[in-house]
Amino acid sequence: RAMLAPHFVMTIRESLTEKFGEKMVEEGGLKVITTLDYEKQQVAEKAVQEWGKKNVSMNAQNAALASLDTKTGEVLVMVGSKDYFDESIDGNVNVTLRRRQPGSSFKPIVYAQGFIKGYTPRTIIYDLETNFNTDPAQKDYTPHNYTGKEYGPVTMKQALAGSLNIAAVKTLYLAGVRNVIELAKNMGYDSLGGPDDYGLALVLGGAEVTLLEHTAAFGAFAQDGVVARPVMIKRIEDKDGVIL
Repeated sequence: RAMLAPHFVMTIRESLTEKFGEKMVEEGGLKVITTLDYEKQQVAEKAVQEWGKKNVSMNAQNAALASLDTKTGEVLVMVGSKDYFDESIDGNVNVTLRRRQPGSSFKPIVYAQGFIKGYTPRTIIYDLETNFNTDPAQKDYTPHNYTGKEYGPVTMKQALAGSLNIAAVKTLYLAGVRNVIELAKNMGYDSLGGPDDYGLALVLGGAEVTLLEHTAAFGAFAQDGVVARPVMIKRIEDKDGVIL
């Protein structure tokens, strides 16, 4: 019989082996109660299949999906690839745990730090072509919006809603790269490096993060700033029912 939720199961198995050793996991009769909601997992697997096919036209050969309970951090769904058993896409690799560039979906973290610093959704930013390079020895850094247009004076609220790149880079400049990295780490982005590793392209998704930590961090927006770290195991019992 095919393994159900294979990426989730193998992640749990690796975690148990690390904690108790191979022999205990293989022969110890452990009973592991996990956070997986299999009904939701099936829906997620179907969604990854369907959208994965559509994404191929944009040269994306694979897809993954993670879903958490924002209050508890319990991982309800983990689909690590389109097909665990498809070797042509390295299907057994769990993409939810691999570092990838998050693109514009990192922008809310930057705006959040801007608001912490005292800017507001009504603060005006000038969305005009800007060269952000201050070092003559370096190449110019002049980001453009996805549409190729510029929108002049916009509020931070409008800039975030419209995912405007120039305004986002200005917001990062105002918020400070160091401050944004510190906030991100407090939100659970453990895979990020130090502030000196990133420039202003950070706001456009230049820093690689994992899908699982990215999803968990967004839970903070639903929880008034409270971060729940991802949890996959509720409890572990030995063969006699004793909770380990």
